[in-house]
Amino acid sequence: MTTSFPIIDMSKAYTERKRLAKKVVHGLENEGFLFIDNVANLDYDKLLRACKWFFDKPIEFKRTVMRKLWNPENSNIYRGYFPVTEEEPCRKEGFKFARDIKDVDVTASEYNRFYEKSPWPKEDGEFPFKEFLQETYEILHNTALEILKLVAIGLDIEENIFEDMFSDKPCSTLRIMHYPPWEGKPPKNAIVEDGKVVVFPEHIDKNFMTLLTRFDYGGLEFKTIDGSWAEVDPRPGSLVMNIGDIFSRMMDGRLKARTHRVIDIGTDRYAVPFFFTPRYDADIGVNFMEPEHRVELYGPWVLDVIKNREK
Repeated sequence: MTTSFPIIDMSKAYTERKRLAKKVVHGLENEGFLFIDNVANLDYDKLLRACKWFFDKPIEFKRTVMRKLWNPENSNIYRGYFPVTEEEPCRKEGFKFARDIKDVDVTASEYNRFYEKSPWPKEDGEFPFKEFLQETYEILHNTALEILKLVAIGLDIEENIFEDMFSDKPCSTLRIMHYPPWEGKPPKNAIVEDGKVVVFPEHIDKNFMTLLTRFDYGGLEFKTIDGSWAEVDPRPGSLVMNIGDIFSRMMDGRLKARTHRVIDIGTDRYAVPFFFTPRYDADIGVNFMEPEHRVELYGPWVLDVIKNREK
């Protein structure tokens, strides 16, 4: 079964603002996913070129920006390149980076991995990798902020109520991803119902919002209300947007964070997710639907989530 989501045309974000805002909220209350069309200045073709420029390089090239877990000679722990891990159901390699903060910022301590400097590979003049991806990051950051304003309008709360969480030092990351097909027989933990094989097992995003560039690749599936799996229609030139646990919880569950996964399509698949995430010390204990408020900072919360996941 395949399905389509409500389409949000960002070119009408100011000419049809209230109507679009209601459509955003209705989609997130039900499907939990949206298609985001007509994002100004987002170059999908060039973004795919960026993916192929990097992932087509030999492993020796990638090792220069590989995370410390896989290359002890490097200092970067959180940002940079991670390789495919064999015998795991998650068959992907990726490069992730974020907006760097100033060296003098006191929040950039050795204990705060989310603000470490992003490592960048040496370029060969063939493609402006760093410059282009940093520009794309800012485009997606601004798009996510605009979508949050539409959510607020659709919920009849103050339009800029979420902005303070993201305007200064957000922990958002942009990843370019490559999902190579399985070679030979995949591990048993990658095989799901009906003989399908995952390259990324089912999960719910832990961040605030995700804007996903899929190009024209299939493979993305989400769990419907009745518990069955449905494939998301490929929609070239569009983003797929969904929310994570944090946002759903702050909306008292009114907006839905849906379980999803990626199925092996038998060929190389590329994707670029932008994980829109609050600043480290943002208060995520606010419940916008109820008067209750228990202060909880994003950074310590997500570090606890990661710690428990790694046990």
